[in-house]
Amino acid sequence: MSETFGSKEEYDTPALYEIRVKGHLDDRWADRFEGLILSRENSGDTLLTGPVVDQAALHGLLRAVRDLGMPLLSVIHREPEHV
Repeated sequence: MSETFGSKEEYDTPALYEIRVKGHLDDRWADRFEGLILSRENSGDTLLTGPVVDQAALHGLLRAVRDLGMPLLSVIHREPEHV
């Protein structure tokens, strides 16, 4: 299996992510998720949405989810919407 990867700078630019976890997070956890918007959904899930500065920050957010013991349902990279 062979893949060609771009430069490091290409992967370290801010990107918009949606991270979905099972269960509702209280607002007191907002600081742990570095300014992401917490949306509690009727389904019982929490959606964390916002820009993530680089891959290291993304991994830090995923560790924070793991440390809470909440099941991670999805991580989606969104392309920015141009107005």
